[in-house]
Amino acid sequence: MTTNSTAGTARIQARRAARGSVTEYGARAGFTARGVIYLLVGVLALQIAFGDGKRQADRGGALAALADKPFGSVVLWALGVGLVGMALWRLSEVVFGAVGPDGGKATKRLLSAVRCVFYAFVAYSVLSFAVGSGSGGSSDEQSKDVTARVLEWPGGQWLVGIAGVGVAVAGVWIAVQAVRRSFHDKMKLAQMGPRVRKFVDVTGVAGGVARGVVFTAAGAFAVRAAVDYEPKKAKGLDDTLRSFADTPLGPWLLVLVAVGLVLFGVFSFAMARWRRV
Repeated sequence: MTTNSTAGTARIQARRAARGSVTEYGARAGFTARGVIYLLVGVLALQIAFGDGKRQADRGGALAALADKPFGSVVLWALGVGLVGMALWRLSEVVFGAVGPDGGKATKRLLSAVRCVFYAFVAYSVLSFAVGSGSGGSSDEQSKDVTARVLEWPGGQWLVGIAGVGVAVAGVWIAVQAVRRSFHDKMKLAQMGPRVRKFVDVTGVAGGVARGVVFTAAGAFAVRAAVDYEPKKAKGLDDTLRSFADTPLGPWLLVLVAVGLVLFGVFSFAMARWRRV
């Protein structure tokens, strides 16, 4: 009986170890894929700032840029698979809890569920582009179309406004968390040397703030579209980035945000290496 119990415990531990390995590889592949996309979006935004914006500075533009390169289709498939891995990792956090003492809390599981749905959608769009059944789509047109549909619903104006406020608040939260270096709690800092840790801090803070600024601006545009009842005032990622060039700072604000997105891409690579999953 003791032998059976020991064997059962061993099997459970083996399953946990196997599941842990699968989710870890998925998470690290997902962070790498996210890094590539943000890096490319940042580069495209820089091109816009310097007057050479031939592509949309969004996920569709990044995918199109990759497709034009040698072995581009292979890279697209790799990105899609990596993002599927990210979605599965987030799903495992919903089921088993996230890393950390409070990883099993309902709020943490809910946040992981939202992230799982988001990355599943992104993975679907990337894989659709890879097989040629998706155009990559303009984020600007998608935002306007979705906003127009929702505004036609009963209470649609309120729904768009609330969603916009939610996105804007999320942007502020992302920026604040970056400034506070909250990512330290999730990384293997002991495995980093002083220079590497400083580099991770710079990319994490600058990248997180830039990402937060973009979210906040996009949310503000959605609120404005709801208040004015004009779907055309909603902006996707590309239009949001381009709007920074229309500020009193001119293209230099866009340059700063674009560099920040590039740094967030680099930070995502660091997360792929040192994130505790």
